[in-house]
Amino acid sequence: MRILITGKNGQVGSCLVELLDAETDLTFLALDREQLDITDANEVSKVVAEFKPDIIINAAAYTAVDRAEKECELAYAINRDGPYNLALAANDVNALIIHLSTDYVFSGNSSESYVESDKTGPQSEYGRSKLAGEQAVVLACSRHIILRTAWVFGEHGNNFVKTMLRLAKTRDTLDVVADQFGGPTYAGDIAKAILAISNQVMKGNQAYGVYHYSGFPHVSWYDFAKTIFSTALQQGFLKNTIQVRPITTLDYLTPAKRPANSRLDCHKINIAFVIEQSDWQSALKQIDEYS
Repeated sequence: MRILITGKNGQVGSCLVELLDAETDLTFLALDREQLDITDANEVSKVVAEFKPDIIINAAAYTAVDRAEKECELAYAINRDGPYNLALAANDVNALIIHLSTDYVFSGNSSESYVESDKTGPQSEYGRSKLAGEQAVVLACSRHIILRTAWVFGEHGNNFVKTMLRLAKTRDTLDVVADQFGGPTYAGDIAKAILAISNQVMKGNQAYGVYHYSGFPHVSWYDFAKTIFSTALQQGFLKNTIQVRPITTLDYLTPAKRPANSRLDCHKINIAFVIEQSDWQSALKQIDEYS
């Protein structure tokens, strides 16, 4: 199995590289934005034609949610045009493309967990650019897996867990939004899910399409923060208790609108690939790795 990875330095890309380094029955090429500009169609085509991957994993993305409101051209170039170029190149060599997407493709207004067939309705430029990327991949390559996830955290890159632990070093009290709900998702679990899908497709599983993969149980950002701090205190990473105060979305306004409901239903991926949801509480047990 030959795998091409884009976005190798991101949260999921870094975990993929660590995971694949331990595999002996595959060859992979992992590239960052300096090594491969996915918005350059000719460059993408050349790299894919030369490497001839069986699977392309697109972990590259523009993720600056608030900046995307002003940098929408850049967001669309990376989140729509880049995936389209990769999918076209995948189609040319008959490869599978696994493309990472987000809960932001939904409005967040539903009272239920979102299933893959639910109507999309992004409320931000970031979300619209990611939805356009999904549509581009579907258009360009029939052999596609689109993996929507949410609230990603891990040892690499910037994320909510790292932010909370950093702030806890200088503050005794923190205000955290309590009316937005989702499933925190460990980046390492996403990498494992992608590898599991890759192995099954290579063995003949052709369950292509859109899937949801995120963590459980679902919580608010406020509850997530409290769990982070209690875990850190139990493990001796923090010496003092942090008081977490619940606030509303209206108390913490941002340029881009956040979904109130980021809960993703993950039954489809469990049925098609026998993949369980991310156990984010277990992933927090090594909390010193997020500092």
